[in-house]
Amino acid sequence: MKPFKCDYSLHSIIFNGSEEVTFKAFMHKGKKGSRFCRPRHRGTPTSVVLLSLPSSYGAEHRFDQNGRQSEIRVQVVVLGDIGRSPRIQYHALSIAKHGGSVDLIGYTVPFKVIHQTCSLYYALGYRTPPARWLLVQNPPTIPTLLVAQVICFIRNTRLIIDWHNFGFSILGLRLGPAHPLVRISEAFERLSCSRAVAHLAVSNAMARVLKENWRLRGQVLPLHDRPFAHFRPLQENERLDFLAKCPQTAFEIEGIKSGRTKVLVSSTSWTPDEDFSLLLDALVTYAAQATTDDRLPDILAVITGKGPQKEAFSSRIREMIDQGRLKKVHLKTAWLSAEDYAKLLASADLGVSLHTSSSGLDLPMKVVDMLGVGLPVVGWANFDAWPELIQEGINGRGFRSNAALSTLLVNLFGKEERELQHLRRGAVLEGKRRWDDEWDPVAGKLLGLCI
Repeated sequence: MKPFKCDYSLHSIIFNGSEEVTFKAFMHKGKKGSRFCRPRHRGTPTSVVLLSLPSSYGAEHRFDQNGRQSEIRVQVVVLGDIGRSPRIQYHALSIAKHGGSVDLIGYTVPFKVIHQTCSLYYALGYRTPPARWLLVQNPPTIPTLLVAQVICFIRNTRLIIDWHNFGFSILGLRLGPAHPLVRISEAFERLSCSRAVAHLAVSNAMARVLKENWRLRGQVLPLHDRPFAHFRPLQENERLDFLAKCPQTAFEIEGIKSGRTKVLVSSTSWTPDEDFSLLLDALVTYAAQATTDDRLPDILAVITGKGPQKEAFSSRIREMIDQGRLKKVHLKTAWLSAEDYAKLLASADLGVSLHTSSSGLDLPMKVVDMLGVGLPVVGWANFDAWPELIQEGINGRGFRSNAALSTLLVNLFGKEERELQHLRRGAVLEGKRRWDDEWDPVAGKLLGLCI
């Protein structure tokens, strides 16, 4: 998704290959960083090294010239595209909203650890002023956590780790959980988080594991994802107007208006932790039943997102269409702006999540967005944290096989449509709790921005 516009300003630094790109927008102005003074006389190698270290956060940064408390400065770091990291965006916006000064740092250099390490160290140590806090997203772990710890030690900055999964568990999807590199990655991850003063966990289940199994020094606080302001339900006229203009749905607008076509939507980054063969097989089963049962409507399924497995999925769709296995089912892929993505979710009849969770402890952001617009969700439920987000039969339904998903589609779109309306009411109610309601009493209080 493209980054959405906001009313607050962030100073962002993105390293792309060897080229540094800096941009500013709507910025809350903060103090300029400490000036580096070149020594007049050549000193010992040790003194040269010490003088070349990044400046540290001290009393001169905590108070202004009049002795008053200065604004709180926070460095926020993510390895990757900031525009595709909504949780980090939300953190930065909340800090700025409450009067803090934010340096938002993302980097997309090629996957060469030495290059990444140097780029991140330079960005955190020299391109930004000393900060009271450094908030870093994990995973990815390497080299982010190691560099963050070094910078925090040198600059007297307090480290907060925002856990949305475990890095070693994601690596285990590709190599297998028993692979030596996965075990080394886990050991490195445990070591690299040892100096953090606080940890934010995306679920209660993750917070519990961090507390009980990781023996962390800092406090561990659950901080669930919640929808941001632009995710909201639409009125029926707004819904139909959007669907009539959206290229992926406009061709079927008459069927949508009459109820003969239902809109199903799913979002994905096309990575191994989401098995889209589950959805394809379920749609094939649904199509076979719909061709002999006139009560079942057509399905227009729109899959949004970009990622490495998208082309293979598209190729399989074309093959199934040529074989005649997807009659009464239309499948479209899309890459939308943040605004249109939110409107598509709000215009759909049902959302599908195929997130399987490599650790069993994280929660899919897409489901949070769906609930934010009042969209009922069916999703893969075979992991520990799922009940924290979806209440079975209240705001969504879970499945553990493609057969179970197909049955849910048949029931919700045909035989038990009143249940779908019941789930929608539950989704609207769940979506009323917003990001600010979750962030202010947890992260806001921790950072000293909220009472």
